[in-house]
Amino acid sequence: MMCATRGRGFGRPGGWQQADVPDASDAADWFAGRLPDDWFAGPANVEVDREEIVVTGELPQTEESSESKTAGRIARFRESTRSARMQIADEAEARYGRKVAWGVRVGDSTVMFTHLAVPVMTRLRQPERKVLDTLVDAGVARSRADALAWTVKLVGQHTEQWLDELREAMRKVDDLRAEGPDL
Repeated sequence: MMCATRGRGFGRPGGWQQADVPDASDAADWFAGRLPDDWFAGPANVEVDREEIVVTGELPQTEESSESKTAGRIARFRESTRSARMQIADEAEARYGRKVAWGVRVGDSTVMFTHLAVPVMTRLRQPERKVLDTLVDAGVARSRADALAWTVKLVGQHTEQWLDELREAMRKVDDLRAEGPDL
């Protein structure tokens, strides 16, 4: 039986946990207008989920540099922008109701300064637990939680195109729902 106080009932977006989370569909544009122009070479990448906004930008290129020099550039950027990043994060958290994480890209490597590790509750039957235990026993992961995170990353890497198509389809469904009548 459906509870009358829930509103729409079935379907996206999520359950009661997301009921009070503000819309963040304009977050990339907001950050584009809010970030200083000289921080990154090009626009920052802004990823949003239910708990967190991750802002990653590419540091301007310099001449060929060693791993130590790159690490020093990253550390300098992190320290010199800390107070401004904290102020921007506070504004974004008040606006979007989510924590803000920061990172930079230099060449092919990405370094995250801060980010959330959100616990996710799941129930697994024995065959699924055996998979996780095999990964732990083989030394691939330290715990079942690490093994589950590893498998989710692996699936995400191998199905990114499919996941992108699914997300786009869900956006279209949300748009159609918004155009429909209020019940």
